Amino acid sequence: MCRNRLFLALLLACCGTGPLAAATPQQAALDAARAFRERHGAEVLAQLADLAAIPNVDGDRENIRRNADWLVGQLAARKVQSSLWTLGDSSPVVWGRLDVPGATRTLGLYVHYDGQPVDPAAWKSTAPFSPRLYDRALEAGGKPIPMPAPGATLDPEWRLYGRSTGDDKAPIPALLAALDALAAAGLSPTSNLRFLFEGEEEAGSTHLGDYFRAHRPELDEVDLWLILDGPVHQSRKPQLVFGVRGVVGLEITVYGATRPLHSGHYGNWAPNPAFELARLLATMKDAEDQVVIEGFYDSTVPPGPAERAALARLPVYDEELRRELGLATTEAAGALLAERLLLPSLNVRGLSAAQTGQRAANVIPAVAVASLDLRLVKGNDPEKMLDTVEAHVRRQGFHVVRTDPDAATRAAHGRIAKIVRQPGYPAARTAMDLPILAPVVAAATAAAGAPPLLVPSLGGSLPLYLFTELLAKPTVIVPIANHDDNQHAADENLRVANLLAGIDLFAALLAMP
Repeated sequence: MCRNRLFLALLLACCGTGPLAAATPQQAALDAARAFRERHGAEVLAQLADLAAIPNVDGDRENIRRNADWLVGQLAARKVQSSLWTLGDSSPVVWGRLDVPGATRTLGLYVHYDGQPVDPAAWKSTAPFSPRLYDRALEAGGKPIPMPAPGATLDPEWRLYGRSTGDDKAPIPALLAALDALAAAGLSPTSNLRFLFEGEEEAGSTHLGDYFRAHRPELDEVDLWLILDGPVHQSRKPQLVFGVRGVVGLEITVYGATRPLHSGHYGNWAPNPAFELARLLATMKDAEDQVVIEGFYDSTVPPGPAERAALARLPVYDEELRRELGLATTEAAGALLAERLLLPSLNVRGLSAAQTGQRAANVIPAVAVASLDLRLVKGNDPEKMLDTVEAHVRRQGFHVVRTDPDAATRAAHGRIAKIVRQPGYPAARTAMDLPILAPVVAAATAAAGAPPLLVPSLGGSLPLYLFTELLAKPTVIVPIANHDDNQHAADENLRVANLLAGIDLFAALLAMP
């Protein structure tokens, strides 16, 4: 039997057919989850608000530790053996262990508890770490409302605004609620469970590999990792995702005079680094939106037959998404988003050169800076991809340095670019037709009442290569956040319907046959 047919057969077996399907432990777990969230949904929402109120930006050591201690306490309250892994001055990893008598499978559950930096001035809904509930999305005219009383009925269209409500604290109370629902119904998970909560994902997971090497025996017990992160599909349909893009970054600084100059006295004479940088960036992509840096696409591994088949089954939602985002056109002559996510990308994530708006002054800036990120796909090595960008900068006539140039360097070179490389990691993809994944698909189908979308790769990045390469274990991403959650931006939010659906999904996963 071919692998695809075997996968389908296993999926049908796990889903069950006919009237006997309702008697399965998985269905009992789903019934328990739905009953629990009907009674306690307001408390679960309040728990997310409490957790999101703890600042969680990497480098804020006191508050990062508060997050970690909160997690340890919550796991311990549910009879999960929990502990903190520490390594130097890195953010701690929270580890939990729950063994189930008779279980033949060990599931790993990964969540990260840190979040992106914040610019409070950019937030319209609330202060980033003062979560506030709205009766609908801000863009739909949402207004702030009080948090519901315990036992109150939740409106699925309510939104909780605050940093990390969507990325990635939302799965935590949903997972805890799933455990509580099973316990309240006298049920147990069907798999041994291992919980791993990371505190440095948004900072690049710099130490996660070291943690894995230090605790390899515990990690080797896991058969399959469920990655609780990311959004559902833009169509609001649930999805399971079998890979992620990698990421790496760099900053390019271009120099003019040693100080800002009066634009009247020196304009048309002194080089303007903002123009120099703009011209350099313009050489990196063509009018058809292809990256034209030599060798940029050479190492890319194309999707295989199973991934191509999965792409063909995805709903085409691009036109609706363009309307939602106010985009008349998208790159590559309207090529599908799902297809574009399987290619490496080059993004300008920030530009600076003097000031704009009311702070603008008539000057020629002394420096101009571009911050770039590269999203990587299977086959792309982070350092080699940075090499291609740096070689391109040199071909444009720039002398590349690592630190600010001294007087002798300035005198010797007319065009200077400082390139500072930032750490990153490669992409990862798990084969979509592995038999061990069939029960996950079946659980997601049972929770949603319809098969989830099966997606080869998420557009964002996670350090899954450490799981698939260092630990040599399969992963599947199980997202619950809404696609319009303003992830990484101001006014991040979670739609209440997604939180409730997450409780159902996690309960079904915990009770997989």
